[in-house]
Amino acid sequence: MAQPEYLRIAADLRQRISSGEYGPGDQIPPIPALGQEYGGVSETTIRNALRLLANEGLIGGRGPRGTRVQPRPPVHRMPADRYRSTPGARSTPYTRDQGIGWSEYRLDKRFERVPADSELAALFECEVGERLLARHFVFYDNEQPTQMSTSYVRWSDVAGTPIADPINEPWPGGTRAQLATVGINVTRVTESFTAAMPTEREAVTLRIGAGVPVLRYTRRHIADTGRVVEVAHPIVRRGDTTVVDFAIDLDA
Repeated sequence: MAQPEYLRIAADLRQRISSGEYGPGDQIPPIPALGQEYGGVSETTIRNALRLLANEGLIGGRGPRGTRVQPRPPVHRMPADRYRSTPGARSTPYTRDQGIGWSEYRLDKRFERVPADSELAALFECEVGERLLARHFVFYDNEQPTQMSTSYVRWSDVAGTPIADPINEPWPGGTRAQLATVGINVTRVTESFTAAMPTEREAVTLRIGAGVPVLRYTRRHIADTGRVVEVAHPIVRRGDTTVVDFAIDLDA
């Protein structure tokens, strides 16, 4: 089956952008000129190709003189040891992932108490209906939203403590440092990763096109007693600029 013409044109423009022929901020020719360039195809075909590239976040800001190529956000690496804390450091795993200082970090937050449903109960290894504190976060790097998550802790662990008050967020040291203040010693973190296309809410919150994939992962903080004390489900980042690094030490 022949490939639709708009997909062929989108693929060619995508390659020209990735090769640098059209760099960040450059204008792609206006629709009539592109139609002529690609053999006299209809304006509808060109619009469909451009709409696809816009959904992928490659172009935007359409005007009478053409559409501009969007700057590509930097790639961020997530090292395997990012949860290791530095005593006294004003940082979190997120700021270390992003490579930013505390003053460049902002957090939108909303807290609510919820009962554990069957999925959360399985992750916490607790009874369905156990009371949890749900903490909804959007993380900003210099006013650009780059991560969103819902982090759950057991209400019985944090009720009446500063952890339960959103005014104390962001908390230097992150979740591990928080839980240490109530006598919980976290010694293990697990993460499970999947990739998918964004939901409408994720695309709007992270300011990405509907065609930009996201990385979703579930994190669990586990205490030295073996008890699961925090579940972040899910954490969401744009997938095309996130690299997860793993280091595996093997016996000789």
